[in-house]
Amino acid sequence: MNIHTHEVSAELISNIATISLSMFRKNFFGIFHGSISARISKNRFVINKQQAIFDNITEDSMIMLYQKQDYRWNEASLHAPIHSSIYGHFSEAKFIAYAMPPYTISYSLKHNVLEPKDYFGYKFLAPRIEIFDPKDYETWSDRAITDIPRYLNEHTSPYMIIKGYGIYVYARDIYTLAKIVALIENSCKILHYNAELGEIFTTSNKYDI
Repeated sequence: MNIHTHEVSAELISNIATISLSMFRKNFFGIFHGSISARISKNRFVINKQQAIFDNITEDSMIMLYQKQDYRWNEASLHAPIHSSIYGHFSEAKFIAYAMPPYTISYSLKHNVLEPKDYFGYKFLAPRIEIFDPKDYETWSDRAITDIPRYLNEHTSPYMIIKGYGIYVYARDIYTLAKIVALIENSCKILHYNAELGEIFTTSNKYDI
């Protein structure tokens, strides 16, 4: 038994593992890139460890942390301070994920806003989503703990697209967490293919009338 998760239900760990595997298969998580957590109580949450592999999450891959940092934080994901800050700011946050979907990151490098053109992205996300620019990557890891909760507090959506970095999202249930990331990534993928199709039509004589 993992002494750091013995108070966490097996069902919760199983649900985290299921969603984590699904997100890994969709390339939302990398081998060691990403993070996922769940609130256990007002001052406690469980999060993946630094060396967790997201297609094989087990009880030993997770660790329970208190808001006040102690020795256990040394094993936890490097994103633990950001998760802790989000939980501290938003009582409705029951689950949090940081994902790196490739189409979203690629899209964010060339655009300042995401305007979904597909039905589901437009209907379930927003007509226009601001893409946050961290600007200086050298200091971003130090600023993220304050910039991310501030952005989320200033916007009505429970997610944040960060240029060249990925998506932070919180939700009341773990399935909504994965759904939001999937909707954003799908909208970015459709815009990517739509742009490529437009280039084909404009550069090929085949489609001249």
